[in-house]
Amino acid sequence: MKPKVYIDGKDGTTGLQIYDRLSVRSDIDLLLIDEEKRKDPAERKKLMDAADIVFLCLPDAAAVEAVALVENPDTRIIDASTAHRTSPDWDYGFPELSAERRAAIRKSKRVANPGCHATGFISAVYPLVAMGLLPKDACLSAFSLTGYSGGGKKMIAQYEAADKDAALFAPCPYGMGQTHKHLPEMQKVCGLTNKPVFTPIVDDYYKGMATTVPLHMSQMNGVSTLAEVRQKLADYYAGATLVHVADALDTAKLYANAQAGKDTLVLYVAGNDEQFTVTALFDNLGKGASGAAVQNMNLMLGFEETTGLNLK
Repeated sequence: MKPKVYIDGKDGTTGLQIYDRLSVRSDIDLLLIDEEKRKDPAERKKLMDAADIVFLCLPDAAAVEAVALVENPDTRIIDASTAHRTSPDWDYGFPELSAERRAAIRKSKRVANPGCHATGFISAVYPLVAMGLLPKDACLSAFSLTGYSGGGKKMIAQYEAADKDAALFAPCPYGMGQTHKHLPEMQKVCGLTNKPVFTPIVDDYYKGMATTVPLHMSQMNGVSTLAEVRQKLADYYAGATLVHVADALDTAKLYANAQAGKDTLVLYVAGNDEQFTVTALFDNLGKGASGAAVQNMNLMLGFEETTGLNLK
């Protein structure tokens, strides 16, 4: 019997992207709610309790409410909101970080899908901390450039309006108060003592993300050259299908939309033996959201990890 899958919040940006990946698959039974009942708690509860896997593509408060609706102990949930990413009762859905994390996701009943900016930061910092190359008490900063699709329907409409505000043609740093909702998971998952200084930036393109962490070699332990840092990261992610480290950077430019349309993430290590950056390039709607959610579903259901994902 095919596993039953339900997307609660299918009409949002993340939900639609998950639906696009799942609707063409023949190895699952995708449960769909009647349009007129999509906000009916009773009907949503019925479908969630009937499903083997439920994706929650909802605002944080609504995601918490949705979890409370589920009574079937066999229903497994993947939450794409921020609500449960630092909860000890939920497994953080980034399988490439460790074999233990991948194993936990496979067995989990409750998986919190990572945030998009957090995915970029964690992909660069977590391995360095885990390998003992970067101390947990390091004072870190990061900036992350994203396409406007990450802001949801309202922001998409603003950027795509024929008479849009002239200011929207320029990059826009936001979250300037250092309270961005991804910061808690960035700090906790990486095991950092200090909260990073983080600057997200939205710009006038649809999707794609470049998250950059600047570092001094003097902050590092056990390495002294850029080539060593790159090799250590490459070794850490060896065997991962969706995350890999690029060879020595042969260009002075990186474009934030280079991975748009793909569910993969590429890390670029650039600079010199004194100062360098680690930049994660990926699709904010792919490995930064919907692609990661489907990857987690595949693991939970015992499918090939990359089934239904865009690798090229």
